[in-house]
Amino acid sequence: MHELGVVFHIIEQVDEIAEENKVKRVAEVTLEIGEVSSIVPHYMTECWDWAVLHRSKHMKGCKLNLIQVKATSYCESCKKTYPTVPHGRTCPYCGSGETYLISGNETEIKEIKVED
Repeated sequence: MHELGVVFHIIEQVDEIAEENKVKRVAEVTLEIGEVSSIVPHYMTECWDWAVLHRSKHMKGCKLNLIQVKATSYCESCKKTYPTVPHGRTCPYCGSGETYLISGNETEIKEIKVED
């Protein structure tokens, strides 16, 4: 379960941002999680709930919001984009395998809400 390592990294980043901005408590964090990022949202939430209680200086009880980013691939042969999950690496328009992922593998902090 690599979600715990991801959570620790995100908490570290948010704690640093809170320190730099003299924030006493972070209330919510919104993450964008790619559809094919290999992160399981349920595990991420479980790890988050434990970690913010035990491992964070500024985030006790902080809520986690997850936004899933759909996986999209680009075909170099026909220059079209398509949804990756139902089609994999084969372009549904021209059948080419000369494709690459353009979104859906990311894990990014989208928003941090703080208490006044």
